[in-house]
Amino acid sequence: MDIRNSVKAIIISEDKVLLTKNQDNEGFFYLYPGGGQEHGETFHHALIRECLEEIGHSVEIGKLLHIREYIGKNHEYSAFDYHVHQVEYYFVCNLMNEINNHTKPTNPDAKQVGIEWIALNELHNYRVYPRGLSNYIKKYNDGKQTQVYLGDIN
Repeated sequence: MDIRNSVKAIIISEDKVLLTKNQDNEGFFYLYPGGGQEHGETFHHALIRECLEEIGHSVEIGKLLHIREYIGKNHEYSAFDYHVHQVEYYFVCNLMNEINNHTKPTNPDAKQVGIEWIALNELHNYRVYPRGLSNYIKKYNDGKQTQVYLGDIN
């Protein structure tokens, strides 16, 4: 099986993080905007494209904050993710302009129903994936040093 690269945006403003809101048979779940790198595409080009597709906004890309692996067979959704091995690169990003109610994603994911700002101290109350990333994001926002490579977390 191939290993897939994915790039993700961590967009924080006023102690809130911008996430895509998705829905499945268990209810709502949230993801960091971003997605798979296409052949011939740099990480930055992929992340700019994915943010336009999922949140409808251009982003300014900052530093690489975290690298996370997802090896599907090791996690709760292994029944349908067994063969997935994805390496995700999380970059700190800033929106190039303000979000308003008229901006629409250009190509949202199949289960995506919107976007939502969620308070960092409330992330534990939501089904956010990867779950293990939330504590690292809070530490980063508090100015604390965090590790870059997070391993195979979900």
